[in-house]
Amino acid sequence: MGRVKIPRKSTAVDMTAMCDVAFLLLSFFILVAKPKPPEALKVVTPNSVSSIPVAEKNVVLITMDHDGKVYFSVSDMNTEEKKSIIETIGLSKGMNLTDAEKKNFYANPNAFIGVPFTLLKSYLGLSSDRMTGYNKPGIPAQDSTHNELVDWIQAAVSAFANKKMTIMVKGDDAARYSSFEGVIIALKKNDQLKFQLVTNPVAAPLGSELDRKQIALGSKSSDL
Repeated sequence: MGRVKIPRKSTAVDMTAMCDVAFLLLSFFILVAKPKPPEALKVVTPNSVSSIPVAEKNVVLITMDHDGKVYFSVSDMNTEEKKSIIETIGLSKGMNLTDAEKKNFYANPNAFIGVPFTLLKSYLGLSSDRMTGYNKPGIPAQDSTHNELVDWIQAAVSAFANKKMTIMVKGDDAARYSSFEGVIIALKKNDQLKFQLVTNPVAAPLGSELDRKQIALGSKSSDL
C-alpha cells in the first residue's frame, strides 16, 4: 500500500512587524546621533599617503594657518590636564584668571589659544560664540627670543607628566616656514623631539611600491 502524500503548503512570514521595529530603531539612532561639529579652526593640510588614524586623547595640537599664525589646543578628553595647563600659565604670568575664564579654556571646544599673554585674560573672558569668531593674532612664536609657545608646551609637559603625551603639528599647506621653525624651536626648548604631522590622506600613486604593498596586504586579509 502506497504512502499517503501530504500536500506541502508554502510558508508565509509576515514581515510587517519586523519592518516596523527596524524603522523605529533607525529613527532612534538618527535622533540620538551627534553630528560632527564644524572645525573651530579650518586648515588646508598637505596631502599624504599615510593612513594612520589621528589620536583623540592625550593630544597636544599645534596649528599653523595659511597666514602663519600659531595656535595651541589640547584634546577635549583631557579636562584635568587642561585645568593644570591654564592654572600653570595663569600663575607663572601673574594673570589672576577667574574660575569662569579658566573654564572657558578647559570646557570650551572652541578655545584655541591664538593670542599673546597680554590678550589672554580678555580673550578667555569672551563668550563661546565670540571666541569662535574672534580674529586671533596668533601666539608669538617667530624666533627664539620671543617665543610664547615655549611656555604653553612647558605647561603641557608638566600636566601630562604621568601620561604619554602625543604632540601633533597641523600646518596649512600655504603656511610660512618661519612659523614652522618657531614651533620646532619651542619643542626643542622643552626636549620634545618627537611629534606627528597631521595631513590629508590620499591614495598611493598607482603602480608605486606603496600601492603594490597595500594591494598585497588587502589580498592577504581577504584570504583570511
